Amino acid sequence: MIFKEKTRSIPITKHMVWDAYKLVKKNQGGAGIDNQTLEDLEINKSKELYKVLNRLCSGSYFPTNT
Repeated sequence: MIFKEKTRSIPITKHMVWDAYKLVKKNQGGAGIDNQTLEDLEINKSKELYKVLNRLCSGSYFPTNT
């Protein structure tokens, strides 16, 4: 078997993403580099958080720079 590198010591879970979302909302966080506001996220919250979780887990999450 070829060496298998482990990139994360702690797996990312949906609960971690949900808790992070709640903290951002509690702190009235503003849009980041991708310019997505909390109001934008609320339109389809579960779909958007699911996309973030999938991208974080796969290592392909890179916020767009618009």
